[in-house]
Amino acid sequence: MSRHETAVDRLGTEIIEGRRAVGSVFTTAQVEAELGISRSVAREAVRVLESLGLVSTSPRVGCSVQGPAHWNTLSPQIIRWRMNGPDQMRQLRALTELRAGVEPQAAALAARRASWDDIATLEATAQAMEQLGAQGLGDTDDFLRADLDFHARLLQATGNPAYVALGPTILTCLETRNQAGLTPAKPSPENLRRHTDLAVAIRERDEHAARDLARQLVECVVQEVQ
Repeated sequence: MSRHETAVDRLGTEIIEGRRAVGSVFTTAQVEAELGISRSVAREAVRVLESLGLVSTSPRVGCSVQGPAHWNTLSPQIIRWRMNGPDQMRQLRALTELRAGVEPQAAALAARRASWDDIATLEATAQAMEQLGAQGLGDTDDFLRADLDFHARLLQATGNPAYVALGPTILTCLETRNQAGLTPAKPSPENLRRHTDLAVAIRERDEHAARDLARQLVECVVQEVQ
């Protein structure tokens, strides 16, 4: 990572984990001295933290640490920090509940609007996941890549920019779950089959079946993280 990225990562992690308490104040000069970085790098790091809602800035006060109510909790950066901290399981549950509210309707829209290219990608990635899972490779990079491609294409196939915009959040949820060692080497065969059945339902333009299969798929994950 660059010095700027390292500074953002360290400060963000400290705030997320509570090592910089809500309401505490620091200055860019202090950041510069603590991290051994230039003033311009310190200022840019603070600007990133402010854009994420982790701090508010004032010329007279400096940088004030803000509480979770102000954080951009859908930001992939904040998701990664929280998944790497003591709040990991609570964060995973929250994001899985978000998926449960989004993906069934996304599947129904995909059944209505998906292109043939979307459908081909969904079927190919679902098949890859089934094959890798059956071989006990559910915790590998190849399985993760297929999983990410499937869910990214599902959102894209809705044809709705608002759903597509949720892609980075949902994909980061899947990615960080894998990186935290929470994806089993042998995923549920039933849930892997649901990915394939969902792709088929979308190809057959069956909105009801697509919605129901996506709901079952996410409900299985919800139960795993309870």
